[in-house]
Amino acid sequence: MSEKKSWQNLRLLLVEILGSNDVYYQAPSKEKMHYPCIIFERDRLDSVRADNKLYSQNNRYTITYVDPLPTTEVQGKLLMLPFCTHDRHFTNDNLHHDVFTIYY
Repeated sequence: MSEKKSWQNLRLLLVEILGSNDVYYQAPSKEKMHYPCIIFERDRLDSVRADNKLYSQNNRYTITYVDPLPTTEVQGKLLMLPFCTHDRHFTNDNLHHDVFTIYY
């Protein structure tokens, strides 16, 4: 039986990709964050039903990679994750934000 996926496991995976512990489940205050960092949160819970029973359930997360640099290898590493897509890019307070969606 495979290991159940959880936000804690996703955090460990994101720490490995970023190469530091600056990965936050939901965003703390700006003063407590170190850059570059990854902020992620559960976006929604998708469920599929068959014969009036729950057939499958998937968590969808929003991952935001924040960095003073516009492009790094982290964006590419995130896109290599299964069921991960890039949604948008924006700049705020001279920081580049890349927003991804992942089913995990």
